[in-house]
Amino acid sequence: MTLTLIDRTRRTDAAPRKDADAAPEKDAVDTGAAPEPETTPDAAPRRATGREADGLAVASFVLGLVGLLVFNILLGPMAIVMALLALARHTRRRGRAFLGLALGVADLAVLAALVTANGTVAWSIGG
Repeated sequence: MTLTLIDRTRRTDAAPRKDADAAPEKDAVDTGAAPEPETTPDAAPRRATGREADGLAVASFVLGLVGLLVFNILLGPMAIVMALLALARHTRRRGRAFLGLALGVADLAVLAALVTANGTVAWSIGG
């Protein structure tokens, strides 16, 4: 940190001359200047976001699939939200995200059908 501040001070201290006949030297090297980093700051977060989006796509698929059997009132909307987040973050697993979205909607359709048939949110497979 101190080296950077010293370098900036050296650059600002060496003010350019206002003489018209003084031309800058082409071979002059600024020894006090710090080299600029050539790394992009977004490279690491992009990979993490991509993995995160892929994980959201897989989680939405699994939650939608499990939601067809149990807790569809909770797992259906969770699958829909996770699938939409994965698609918004440009996941590489778009097919899985779309399946999670479809299964989430199917969970809510199954819930609506069971509520209509039984008249209650609670249902059992055995009858």
